[in-house]
Amino acid sequence: MITRRQTNQDGIVMTSTQTLFALALSALLAAPVLAQTTTAPGTETKPAAGATDEAIDKAGISLGETVDGIGTTYVKETFDDWQVTCVRTETGVDPCQLYQLMQDDQGNSVAEINLFNLPAGGKAAAGASIVTPLETLLTAQVTLQVDGGQAKRYPFTLCASMGCIARVGFTDAELNSFRKGNKATFVIVPAMLPDEEVPITMSLKGFTAGYEAVVKANEAADKAAADAAAKAKPAGN
Repeated sequence: MITRRQTNQDGIVMTSTQTLFALALSALLAAPVLAQTTTAPGTETKPAAGATDEAIDKAGISLGETVDGIGTTYVKETFDDWQVTCVRTETGVDPCQLYQLMQDDQGNSVAEINLFNLPAGGKAAAGASIVTPLETLLTAQVTLQVDGGQAKRYPFTLCASMGCIARVGFTDAELNSFRKGNKATFVIVPAMLPDEEVPITMSLKGFTAGYEAVVKANEAADKAAADAAAKAKPAGN
């Protein structure tokens, strides 16, 4: 059995499944609203030669910030239409998930999915977060069909600033259909157009190799977390 575990800052041991779900949820709930300012052409503030730090600050010039700390995400590998994205941990051996930005039939990017393996022995072999636009009709739910197979409907869990989220589970049989299939289609319904359906394509190209990479990464992360926890355990306990 896979026993993915990580330890949070309070010393509480968390499975990688909990870590990945928590990270996705916190990112959605804490997503900042991007501020945009409009400046007439030719009137942008420019620092003079030898400008002081104060002048640079007033000009709105950013020197950037480090984004590779614990808890941040990064793209580890790409497999055709899928990316393996990972969460940086203290052990340096990071849990990962499989990501794809999905498009409608017009080629517009309208949804995304993050998918990762779950501990063996349960009803679901993998878990996923599906994010759709805020204008989605929640009562219509989201429908998934692989090629010409049997369609399945999933409810939405919540909506946040980035979109509406369905937290779903996939069985071994469904994962096998992903491995063998060419594409999957998600169908959502716009809230303003309840009589219309919007098909969203999820490419399955690269899924098999990408999913295997996620499983391998999570098994390594489990072992590293368990080893770190054992070393940190006080003697005699």
